[in-house]
Amino acid sequence: MNAQPWHEHAMRRAVVLAGCTALVLAVTGTGAAQAGSRDLGREVLAANDGWASEGAGTTGGSAADAEHVYTVTTWEEFRAALKAGGDAPKIIKVKGMIDAVSEGCDAFAAEGYDFQQYLADYDPAVWGNDIPVSGEQEDLRDASANNQDKAIKANVPSNTTIVGVGKYSGILGGSLQIKGVDNVILRNLTIEAPIDCFPQWDPTDDNNTGAWNSEYDGVVVYGSTHVWVDHNTLTDGRYPDSSLPSYFGKVYQQHDGLLDIVRGADYVTVSWNSFEDHDKTMLIGNSDSAAATDSGKLNVTLHHNRFEGIVERAPRVRFGQVDSYNNHFVVTKDQKFGYVFGIGISSHLYATHNAFTLAPGVSVGKTLKKWKESPLTAENNYVNGRLTDLIAVHNAEIPEETLQSGAGWTPTLRTQVHPPQSIPWLVDHRAGAGRVC
Repeated sequence: MNAQPWHEHAMRRAVVLAGCTALVLAVTGTGAAQAGSRDLGREVLAANDGWASEGAGTTGGSAADAEHVYTVTTWEEFRAALKAGGDAPKIIKVKGMIDAVSEGCDAFAAEGYDFQQYLADYDPAVWGNDIPVSGEQEDLRDASANNQDKAIKANVPSNTTIVGVGKYSGILGGSLQIKGVDNVILRNLTIEAPIDCFPQWDPTDDNNTGAWNSEYDGVVVYGSTHVWVDHNTLTDGRYPDSSLPSYFGKVYQQHDGLLDIVRGADYVTVSWNSFEDHDKTMLIGNSDSAAATDSGKLNVTLHHNRFEGIVERAPRVRFGQVDSYNNHFVVTKDQKFGYVFGIGISSHLYATHNAFTLAPGVSVGKTLKKWKESPLTAENNYVNGRLTDLIAVHNAEIPEETLQSGAGWTPTLRTQVHPPQSIPWLVDHRAGAGRVC
């Protein structure tokens, strides 16, 4: 018998059990769950589990009475449940995959909209690249986009928990708007990023070479507080960017963000999720000019998440104190890759105890991307199993983007930090929908 593999297996199992035990103990401490009859909708965020545990913590709709517990199987039922009962605590159980675009994009098209005519009218050879598009087809595209906007957005009220039932339940093509509210939990959902059925051609974008711009995030936390996003899978799913066509020499981009946290949002914990196959994955702060709403806010914790096949923004940070630990970032051989952590204006990123699995030839220095001068802390991170000073490697490989060390704060809201060497196995087996232990 080979003793080493057995030892490694035992260690991994111990780490997994320790992680699960910590979670169960935390939940039991609230009195919200009972052994043998676990109800995810009744569970709350554990004390000290990231920024969402600050102050009163995050309890979602765990205290809902029987009248405000809903099980939904269609997009229409889901939106009706969100509207029912105002801000009274509510639990919405999503059973199966519900589709916000079940009738297809054509159902949103305004009468007279013709995509082939749109291409003909705004071909750079005809329209040029100096002014934004306008005219009949652009007006009809805009009207079509408004139809889609009304249909696929779902506003989540305060004191709400949304949970998926079983291993494969969630939302296709919808956009969850957690906007201007407090105390929301999303758990155990598979969320396929919405596609924009009507991207707009902007001839002046990208240094007047033009670009297709799209709307709709899978989930957006906008000006809201105390939000816990846990054990979900967020992905492009059936519509990866690699399947998108090109027009005018530019990719017909139909995706925006997977999970964006913006405009004064605060106290958010993002844990044990799987982010897969997406370009613009996560913005924390969406504008350099948003200091009036974002300065002193956008405090977010990311832990035990898995990122694979993402191109950039995991996350891109502006303004906030962001704690990223025990996450696993996977960059495969043939994928498009930009960067992992984006260092933006007045950001305070504290990234430690993470693991990176990079295919041969992928630049370690590109795990960091400097957008503005903002010191960060990046310590005890492992790349392909080796302790790596990300800042030192980045500065050596990309000296024109030299970064400074020292985020200026130390996170205190952490429950359990695992050895980064164990993270690839632990997170790969526990993160994502259907894997709540």
